[in-house]
Amino acid sequence: MAAPKLSRIPSIRERVEDTLSVHRNELVSLLSRYVAQGKGILQPHVLIDELDNIFGDDEGRQNLRDGPFSEVIKSAQEAIVLPPFVAIAVRPRPGVWEYVRVNVYELSVEQLSVSEYLHFKEELVDAAFNDRFVLELDFEPFNATFPRPNRSSSIGNGVQFLNRHLSSSMFRNKDCLEPLLDFLRAHKYKGHLLMLNDRIQSIARLQSSLSKAEDHLSKLPPDTPFSQFEYVLQGMGFEKGWGDTAEHVLEMMHLLLDILQAPDPSTLEKFLGRLPMVFNVVILSPHGYFGQANVLGLPDTGGQVVYILDQVRALENEMLLRIKRQGLDISPKILIVTRLIPDAKGTTCNQRLERVSGTEHTHILRVPFRSEKGILRQWISRFDVWPYLETFTEDVGSEITAELQGFPDFIIGNYSDGNLVASLLAYKMGITQCTIAHALEKTKYPDSDIYWKKFDEKYHFSCQFTADLIAMNNADFIITSTYQEIAGTKNTVGQYESHTAFTLPGLYRVVHGIDVFDPKFNIVSPGADMDIYFPYSEKQKRLTALHGSIEQLLFDPEQNDEHVGTLSDRLKPIVFSMARLDHVKNMTGLVECYGKNSQLRELVNLVVVAGYIDVNKSKDREEIAEIEKMHELMKTYKLDGQFRWIAAQTNRARNGELYRYIADTKGAFVQPAFYEAFGLTVVEAMTCGLPTFATCHGGPAEIIEHGASGFHIDPYHPDQAAELMADFFGKCKENPSHWKKISDGGLKRIYERYTWKIYSERLMTLAGVYGFWKYVSKLERRETRRYLEMFYILKFRDLVKSVPLASENQH
Repeated sequence: MAAPKLSRIPSIRERVEDTLSVHRNELVSLLSRYVAQGKGILQPHVLIDELDNIFGDDEGRQNLRDGPFSEVIKSAQEAIVLPPFVAIAVRPRPGVWEYVRVNVYELSVEQLSVSEYLHFKEELVDAAFNDRFVLELDFEPFNATFPRPNRSSSIGNGVQFLNRHLSSSMFRNKDCLEPLLDFLRAHKYKGHLLMLNDRIQSIARLQSSLSKAEDHLSKLPPDTPFSQFEYVLQGMGFEKGWGDTAEHVLEMMHLLLDILQAPDPSTLEKFLGRLPMVFNVVILSPHGYFGQANVLGLPDTGGQVVYILDQVRALENEMLLRIKRQGLDISPKILIVTRLIPDAKGTTCNQRLERVSGTEHTHILRVPFRSEKGILRQWISRFDVWPYLETFTEDVGSEITAELQGFPDFIIGNYSDGNLVASLLAYKMGITQCTIAHALEKTKYPDSDIYWKKFDEKYHFSCQFTADLIAMNNADFIITSTYQEIAGTKNTVGQYESHTAFTLPGLYRVVHGIDVFDPKFNIVSPGADMDIYFPYSEKQKRLTALHGSIEQLLFDPEQNDEHVGTLSDRLKPIVFSMARLDHVKNMTGLVECYGKNSQLRELVNLVVVAGYIDVNKSKDREEIAEIEKMHELMKTYKLDGQFRWIAAQTNRARNGELYRYIADTKGAFVQPAFYEAFGLTVVEAMTCGLPTFATCHGGPAEIIEHGASGFHIDPYHPDQAAELMADFFGKCKENPSHWKKISDGGLKRIYERYTWKIYSERLMTLAGVYGFWKYVSKLERRETRRYLEMFYILKFRDLVKSVPLASENQH
């Protein structure tokens, strides 16, 4: 039997050349159709649709569809047409890209480098743009020696890979244990030693001291408090931090002995995760109205505020549990740092310091935006904050150092502005930095990079994309809620992946911006606050006292700034949605698809909670356009009697009961966004037992298993979405158990994957592992940070000058 022959996978260029030789006629027809569309960018669906329109016999067309070139087209994310050339960006799998260009007239094919492809793409904007000395950003050389996985399935599991790498290095080379000893000896809290003292100066001494301590502790009752053997351990070289009882100290020492003898990934992660490293945490979220009441639904104020408030409650509980178990008498501190807004619109956003309810050690610290004109009094859009952030960073640095009486141990940035401020502070203070994007705007607005000049006056994306690049490369680790946020799906590009290579013509070209295989990426999904969001079936916990005000919201016939539209048939199930009123959230798209589908209108009522009803109350550009569109849709489709529009609601307890009230009607929740990074409202609705239909673009596609724990809808195909909803409610009408089956499936999914307890445990472990990695790799990171510093000073600062300061009375 002949031995199997190993062959190299052909490159994209070779596949195109092979197809040209075998299916020349059909391929020329297809490429000519692309060229005929003229100069521009062709999206994936256009590339695939044209396959059906090519010239040739049926067999030739079918062969082309079945051949290797079809796979190239199905993997293509875009094609740049500049006649006679067609350049195609091909993504065979998440995180892996190739570029090829075909001259349709000469039938020649060439492979392009990233830089060549982007240079070609830039000609779309300006054919005369031919500067050979464009600033190219390339972070790859700095990361060349860094370990990283290469399987797409490994993306987002950075800490597991890092632990394997670290333990393997320690196993192969015992000299690699020295940094662990140095790391343990460096542990202090306000000048007091933790873990080890000067008696232990070498790995050999550490091992012998651990053996002596093990012998001593094994003779004590397991629950013996640390204070009873503290001085014995101190004499051996051990300080506080190992545990609160003999049993817990022994556990930690056994973990370290195992690492010293035969390191393995899970032991290393457990040990590093339990080290007393994080006592003071700073969380940055500058934009919007950050408060605990009366803020949700205000401009730029939504899921991120809810996320952080739920996050800090879970994080404080986890920190308290760990500190107690470590045997330390230390009170942790968490500061959420945001902007102080003097004209606070009835919120607490003008208070400097505010304790977070449900916590003992967590506060919101507000610092104003200021310029040479004085303190900025009013809210400004998240797109306009850039000129204020550097001064804000300096002020925040002083404020948090005063509040904490020193530097924090760990800093978490949120969204582009918070991540930039966190990067500047982490760089200055030398502390571990975590980045949470929530939503990277680049994927929300197609072609916002190549045509950035069209967007810049309104959105200032040149500043935002630059800030995002700085933050994601400066961060020690990055948390995302889903895999898609990092690397998309087989057919769609991830939010972070879209920053791998792109160009802002006339500014700079990014040839290696971020590598989605980087082990800094970790998927850690949040949950819903289970005190607020719990199943409709838990009758004893239900807030029935709120039903009167909920029914008034839903059914009061009065038309005012709080609610418009009426529901004539109160017995029909309610389809419900709640989100900010902006273009991406697509609330008007949901109303339109409901208005067009007579069957759905017959089966259910529609209720949306979103934004302002009175257009004069909004100052947000996008929201104003959506308000006007919503009023127009109500008239166009004559929705009165079947539709209710309620202004944004900020009472979380009532919102939780509203989900359950909708569940009582045997209704459903719909999240129709064009893109949703995670989808906190999806988790909230499912936690309340409400069957959920949510966008297939972004995080909800991972949260929901289609047909089992909810349904995926495509906002770009609203008619199909309406039919899917109509079909579901038709089945429920015939068989009420169908509703309960989907409701129960959603709850099961939540309890398995999406709780804040799981989240906070993971976050603390990541802080430990990446804190150690930062310590052992500090020399390698210094070059990257210097490069980023230069990019910030020479490029970002200039871009910021193009953003006008807010025009208002400052003092």
